[in-house]
Amino acid sequence: MTTDISRQTCRINGQAVGADDLSRLPELLQPTGEDGRFLAELAAFLHEWFSPTTTVTVHTSGSTGLPKELQVEKQRMMNSARQTLEFLSLHEGQTALLCMPLRYIAGKMVVVRALTGGLDLLPVTPCGHPLAGLDTAPDFAALIPMQVYNSLQASREADLLRQTKHLIIGGGAIDADLGHALADFPNAVWSTYGMTETLSHIALRRLNGSSASDWYTPLSGVDLSLSDEGTLVINAPAVCKEPLVTNDLALLNRQGQFRILGRRDNTINTGGIKVQIEEVEAALRPLLAARFLITSAPDPKFGERIVLLLERQPATDGTTMAGALASLPPYWRPKQTIEVERIPLTGTGKPDRAAARQVAQAASAARS
Repeated sequence: MTTDISRQTCRINGQAVGADDLSRLPELLQPTGEDGRFLAELAAFLHEWFSPTTTVTVHTSGSTGLPKELQVEKQRMMNSARQTLEFLSLHEGQTALLCMPLRYIAGKMVVVRALTGGLDLLPVTPCGHPLAGLDTAPDFAALIPMQVYNSLQASREADLLRQTKHLIIGGGAIDADLGHALADFPNAVWSTYGMTETLSHIALRRLNGSSASDWYTPLSGVDLSLSDEGTLVINAPAVCKEPLVTNDLALLNRQGQFRILGRRDNTINTGGIKVQIEEVEAALRPLLAARFLITSAPDPKFGERIVLLLERQPATDGTTMAGALASLPPYWRPKQTIEVERIPLTGTGKPDRAAARQVAQAASAARS
């Protein structure tokens, strides 16, 4: 591993790329068509990385509010990369799949890990089936749950996924069915915890094998505590200058591991009862075939009412829906269901909670 940027190199589709190769990037990457746009973004990031500036521009996903632009230090990004490389025992010459948008920290950090660790980068335009065009499985892949789910539906892609030596999954919840499908994978599969401000993940949770756990294990140099409100506080000076107080309600165990209960700002106070959005969604997920989100809208009687956003289906089984909602505790049951063409998602595929609330509030205003 090297943190001297001027000496860093990685291989992209078999071609060595370093600071001295920037002028040859169009020739090496040969950007054309849709793939060309992504390769052009990769080239632009490499130019930014090897420039004299000490920071890189990244954007938050906007899953709970407006997206923000941040300037992050290259040195801290390399610190984060080194932590992951060491945790997963990744080494020079191994292959890393790049299939995340380069606008966000997840995609940028795959590139930084490749440069810091001397990995061979396999760029694939971000899509729902990132393994479809590969002949052999990568040694390392960072995917979102939707990409994993889609890959499991195609036998050839599923085989490549099973052969991936180190698979990390982030950017969204991993439901019970997906977790079960991954449980017997022969190589390590991890769920990640992190955010833009922590420069990608600061902890991982094993999803398969005898080491499978409900608890996240922090990377080296990461200290955790709880705020007075019960939210996770991250002290990781190598990647984040100041301790970060998150909105994630958490539990800590004696081994320094943690579990996430939900987001504090995803708590709905309806009639004086606090309901956690993630718990309602987890209860409904095995019962509803359509994609959905739980959100809230103002209510004159209860203060807030629980709202179900449901992606419109060609045919909806009302009996199944009624049964699913009836299975919930009475104070968890949505008081309004809104059908939408598409569930709102961010650019990284996460539920767009802010947009979901806006849809619910607009529908509430229209019916009042």
